[in-house]
Amino acid sequence: MQNSEDPRQLSRRSFLKKGALGGTVAAASTLAAPAVLAQSPIVVKMQTSWPASDIWQEFAADYATRVQEMSGGRLTIDLLPAGAVVGAFQVMDAVNDGVLDAAHSVSAYWYGKNKAASLFGTGPVFGASSPAMLAWFYQGGGDELYRELTQDVMGLNIYGFLGFPMFAQPFGWFKNPVNGVADIQGFKYRTVGLAADLFQSMGMSVAQLPGGEIVPAMERGVIDAFEFNNPTSDSRFGAPDVAKNYYLSSYHQASEQFEFLFNKDFFDDLAPDLQAILKYGVEASATANTSKAMRVYSEDLQKLQNEAGVSVLRTPKEILDAQIKAWSDILPTLETDPMFKKIVDSQRVWAEQVAFYELMNAPDYALAYEHFFPGKLKL
Repeated sequence: MQNSEDPRQLSRRSFLKKGALGGTVAAASTLAAPAVLAQSPIVVKMQTSWPASDIWQEFAADYATRVQEMSGGRLTIDLLPAGAVVGAFQVMDAVNDGVLDAAHSVSAYWYGKNKAASLFGTGPVFGASSPAMLAWFYQGGGDELYRELTQDVMGLNIYGFLGFPMFAQPFGWFKNPVNGVADIQGFKYRTVGLAADLFQSMGMSVAQLPGGEIVPAMERGVIDAFEFNNPTSDSRFGAPDVAKNYYLSSYHQASEQFEFLFNKDFFDDLAPDLQAILKYGVEASATANTSKAMRVYSEDLQKLQNEAGVSVLRTPKEILDAQIKAWSDILPTLETDPMFKKIVDSQRVWAEQVAFYELMNAPDYALAYEHFFPGKLKL
């Protein structure tokens, strides 16, 4: 954790406060210097967990653009891809230690520190959608539980906010068709977070790998099948080159969100309006990311099916039923951790109320789609 007495940090924090507020600290003989310094942008060193070619790096750039424009140029984000400073799975440590000011990632990537981390994105599915679970974070007490986990329980020197509510993630890429649970027994499979516990309980052997390592691992036979997240990211890192059966719809990661991490000392030393821009810029980027994802993901799914020779399928119901049962089976053991149970209990109460409204209120969109575009859906 950052040493709060480090004179370099104190000097930087002093500059941030006085520069952002327009304060003057120079002697009369150097009156010109503070005016120049006060107008210099504060640079936020942010690394993502994504390769430079991934669309998620573009999503992070959408956030950076909004922050810079809303701040009138007083904040600028130096946005770096995975590996520029630390590995994809190490951004939490780097932000905590002050090596990075901020990071754009997912909470499942630091699941190895505390399994409850995965609940802020890749936890059990109680029937609520990803937007509903993002609402839990902001309206159902999830943000305070996140703060309690990270700061009080784990002693981390960070703030975290959740963004873009991802669409339910595909079951993934397989070399051969899978029709039921028997077909996946013993598979070496890539996923992350609590999905690893889930699939291990279903008879699979799990490897947790960053996105950039998936296809090489598939080519070497380290894994037999994998999921990452979406048709665009999967296409860009070469998924259709190593497998042709792509199963959409799954309960293993059906409500994940982006995680925006900030070093607490860095954030606290910003002027209040700049803090607000960094915080509420996350909400603005969620809208931008959702809109872009709908367009680009759907375009790339069509390309996979029509140009890359990929069989686009829905996950068999037998496997979906087994996933739900597996969540029920593994939760009692996980809930022996008091903080884990506290978070899950909150999510369960929220989902029971909110998903009831969502599901009761939603019309059957598939029925309407089938009417206007008959024969296209394979349900």
